[in-house]
This record gives sequence, structure tokens and C-alpha cells, in this order.
Amino acid sequence: MEDDRVGGEGTIKSGPHLIKVDDREGQSAHEAAAFLAAIVESSDDAIISKSLQGIITTWNLSAERLFGYTAAEAVGRPISILIPEDRLDEEPAILARINAGERVDHFETIRRRKDGTLFDISLTISPIRGCDGKIIGASKIARDISERKHAAEHQNMLLREMHHRVKNLFAITSSIITLAARSAQTPAELASNMKTRLVALSRAHEMTLTSVSGGETSTEQPTTFFALLSKLLSPFADKEDGRWRLHGEDTPITADRVTSLALLFHEYATNSVKYGALSVREGRLNVTLVRQPNGFEIEWRESMGIGVTVGPTDNRGFGTTLEAMLIRTLNAQVSKDWHADGLVIRLTLSCDARGV
Repeated sequence: MEDDRVGGEGTIKSGPHLIKVDDREGQSAHEAAAFLAAIVESSDDAIISKSLQGIITTWNLSAERLFGYTAAEAVGRPISILIPEDRLDEEPAILARINAGERVDHFETIRRRKDGTLFDISLTISPIRGCDGKIIGASKIARDISERKHAAEHQNMLLREMHHRVKNLFAITSSIITLAARSAQTPAELASNMKTRLVALSRAHEMTLTSVSGGETSTEQPTTFFALLSKLLSPFADKEDGRWRLHGEDTPITADRVTSLALLFHEYATNSVKYGALSVREGRLNVTLVRQPNGFEIEWRESMGIGVTVGPTDNRGFGTTLEAMLIRTLNAQVSKDWHADGLVIRLTLSCDARGV
């Protein structure tokens, strides 16, 4: 009978064969496994594994930071604890692809944290195979893309606003040309009137722009409500007195509201130039500021003139989105009433001791 013992230099005698074993290979494999585990644990991405039944089997530290569950709380529970109710149908589809040996790469979706908050996430999901090559589970690499999504949405908002502004500027410029041509007697007078109005339009436009460099802008300077409206409406003044008038007691505008109010009333003025009182010679605009016990009411009243009948325009483009966003920012209440000859907008704002 042959002696089966381990030799001094790592050899095993087994029957008629002599098998040489390098102890360093076992040690190296152990170190590699430990190194791989350390990489997974220290990764900035959440790395999770689950069974083919959708049960969480491993959970690294970044998964804890991202989702809010500790490993003890997550392991052994279904992966559906991370999935919002309206997206539960995603999991069977993912498991079906994993069972088919497919990899799911950069799948963008929404997941839920332990505290219930939802966030945008990118998932890469790969099958896990056992020693026999059979698929036994799946690994998930999850990355929070909320900031990227918000940045993309913000950029899209800015591009839409720029497109909206360019269209409005063409419409306003056309109106300014019409206004200047009505009263000009000579080409030189027309050119002078146009230059004056376009300079006023430029100044009004600057009030609605934030600084690209991040520095202080004109909209951050102290101003009053009447001063703001006078700048915004000055391009549409005509030689005929009283095309637009401001009524009531003027009041300062707090710094945190200047930009939003400038944008909002620039939008109202633009719509008036395109569709309302400032689009016709007989049109008149009256803006009244009335102090209320807990704030101010601003009435924007347009009159198109005798014999002109108007109604709501079916205009639900970016301007409508911008107006709704500004109303929310100002925490204001707004109502619009169409009368036989024009539009009345009432805007209610809360106030503090400093003004609007």
C-alpha cells in the first residue's frame, strides 16, 4: 500500500503518481480574493449581488450610503425593497435577461432609499456563474445620477428659455418698428426713435438675465416696483401720452424677488406686445399696486380700445411653463380674467417690512 503523505517541499504522493503542489499558488489565490473583496467594499459605486429569486446576498458600504440600509438590514431581503411600486415590473424583466445570460448595461431608472425618497440611478447588471458555469445570481453596480439628471434638465430649461427669448425679441422688435413708424416724419427721426427704443429694450432685457460669470447683476441692485416696471415697459412708450400708466404707492422690491418679478412682468409685457393692449394703437395698459394687510395686490389691466373684442389665446408654450415656475418661486397667487376689451391679471404677494 502506497503511503499518502505531504512531502516537505509541498509534494503529495498518491498511488503511483507524484503531485507537486506550490503553496504560493493557494496563498496567492487567497490574497487575490481578499484584494477583490477590498475593491468591492471600498468602491464609490453601490455593488450588490442577488439570487435568481431576487433576494439580496451581498451588500457593500457604498450600497449602505446610497440606499440607507445596513448590510444586516438588506441581506436576505428581496431587492424589491429598493424599487418604487410603479416600477416593480422592471425586476422580472431584468431577471429574465440575466437567466438568458445577458448583461444589462447602464440602465437608467428610479430607486427608493430607506427613508422613502426617490432618486435617479444608473444600473449595470451582470450574471454570476458558479463553478459549473451555470447562472446562480446577478451582480448590480448602482450609481446615483441625480446631479447629472438635474444638470441636464437645467441645461434644457436654459436652452428652451433662450429659444423663447429669441422668438420674443423678434416679435417685440417688429412691434417697436411699427410704433416708431407711426410717429416718425423722416427717415432720420425713424432711425432715432428705433435706436432709443432698442436701447431701452436692451436695458429691460438685461434685468431678466442672471450673470454668466456669477457676479453681481443689475437685477440684484436695490430697486422699486415702479422703477422695475418703467424699465420693462419703456421700449413700448409712444409719443401719445398714457399708453401705459402706473398707479398706487410705489414700494421697494426685496433682493430675493427682483429677478423673478422682472422675468414675470417681462413675460406679461411681451404677451401684451404680441397679442394684447400694446399690440394695437388704441390699446392701453394700467398697472396698479395696492397694499393689503399681509402683502400686495398687483393689477395688470389691459384695454384694447373701443370696438375690439378679445379672448384667451391658445398659447401653452414655454412662456406658460416659465410663468408657472415663477409664480411658484414667488409663492404668489394669480388670477386672469378676460373682459370684452382686454385682460386683467391680479397677482397677490406676501410681504415683509422691506417691501414686495
